[in-house]
Amino acid sequence: MLEYNIRQKGNVTIIDLKGPITLGEALAHGLESGQAAEGPRPVVVGEIIRDLLRQGRRKLLLNLKDVTYIDSSGIGELVGAFTSVQGQGGQLKLVNPVNRVVNVLRITRLDHLFPVETDEAAAIESFAKSANGG
Repeated sequence: MLEYNIRQKGNVTIIDLKGPITLGEALAHGLESGQAAEGPRPVVVGEIIRDLLRQGRRKLLLNLKDVTYIDSSGIGELVGAFTSVQGQGGQLKLVNPVNRVVNVLRITRLDHLFPVETDEAAAIESFAKSANGG
């Protein structure tokens, strides 16, 4: 099951993700938690991002250090989240993706779409640099 924690560093919102980013896992967890009556309520990255956008947060950093696996639906969630953030004038960056996630991004050629950093402090600093045009 995907777990998440949201924290703030200055004007950057960091979303720490832990577990697999898959639709199947989320649906299975939703059904197991007894929510089948109103339909499964999976924890999906897109929902987290949309909630943060509604709160006016525009500089988002997805910490993928503890993501164990990502499938095609998970990639779809990341692409949808990226599109939503950009559509509202924000920025979404990835930090600390594990090798499995990096490989999936490369195979799908999305490694050129997502700004990826390996150091959280550098990633946070990069938001300020990109806002200043450099």
